[in-house]
Amino acid sequence: MLSIIQRAVHAFLYPGDADLFVRIVTAGYALSAVGRLLPVRRKQIAGYRPNPRRTTVITAGGVLIASGLAACAMVLPVQGHAPAQATMLTEGSGPELGVFEPGEWVSWQPVEQFASATGRNPSIVLLYSGWPGSFNAKFADMAYAHKATPFIQIMPAGDVSMSRVAEGSYDSELRTYAAQVRAFGHVVILSFAPEANGSWYRWGWGHTPASVWVAAWRHVVTVFREQGATNATWLWTMNIPFTHSGPVSAYWPGAAYVGIVGIDGYFIHRSDTFTSVFGPIISQVHKLTSKPVLISETAVGPVAGPSKIAGLFAGVKADHLLGLVWFDQAQHNGPYHQDWRLEDNPAALAAYRAAAKEHS
Repeated sequence: MLSIIQRAVHAFLYPGDADLFVRIVTAGYALSAVGRLLPVRRKQIAGYRPNPRRTTVITAGGVLIASGLAACAMVLPVQGHAPAQATMLTEGSGPELGVFEPGEWVSWQPVEQFASATGRNPSIVLLYSGWPGSFNAKFADMAYAHKATPFIQIMPAGDVSMSRVAEGSYDSELRTYAAQVRAFGHVVILSFAPEANGSWYRWGWGHTPASVWVAAWRHVVTVFREQGATNATWLWTMNIPFTHSGPVSAYWPGAAYVGIVGIDGYFIHRSDTFTSVFGPIISQVHKLTSKPVLISETAVGPVAGPSKIAGLFAGVKADHLLGLVWFDQAQHNGPYHQDWRLEDNPAALAAYRAAAKEHS
């Protein structure tokens, strides 16, 4: 039998089987980004620190500007892969557990250390990658070699216009990237210009009309399909709602252009619960689509407390979501940039291990 993510990929690539997929998912599940221009109660800004007056180009979820990350984004030639044929994930019970680790694009050691500490090998590994730029085949190869699915958030540079993307001005760059994804030859989860309902990116709410963002998203997916990159499944990423955020529904590109729904959100305050953090957006998403849902970026901060980790896992299970991706990076800059790492917090690590074991 295929795992839930395998079914998601299958249904995305073969829309004719969508009804079967919906039945499978229904039976099994019912399944930051950078400083703020406006004050936000909930947005944790995952690893990005832009000038509040202009968006900084980032790669791999770090706080470095694009010029300093060129070496990290280098792509090695890929040879010997079966072209454009997805290799399915190995089946596992319980939620899919993923991670983002600083430096993972250079060496797999940070991911291995996380796996050793938590007692679980991540089945998804997240990378933030600046664009225009190349598909990071080195990172994808390392993920595949360790039986994990590479998940790449494609982050357009600050001077990239969503309207020009939609009009085809970047088609050459998109075709090159798509060809590299096809050459990889195994399943890869892709997202483009994420968290558009937030205001911290040029493509986001208050900067680019939602209709333009939707047109750009559809165009990107279309170009990849035309290039035969059928091993990619597209994860549509929204941030949890907050005061002054854009309406999630305004950014929905249509089920034909989405394989998995991604939600980014964090336990920041002591009062946070799964229901208060994720409940509103999950309800909104279910009104839009029956596509599977992945918590695509999350963590429980020291302020909320390690005891909330059990609730995160329980909520994922109760709402029949695909799983969660833990943002395992230490930050020290106020409530929205806490130390999210598990390895330097024995209580949080123990809570994660216990929850992962209980729900495996």
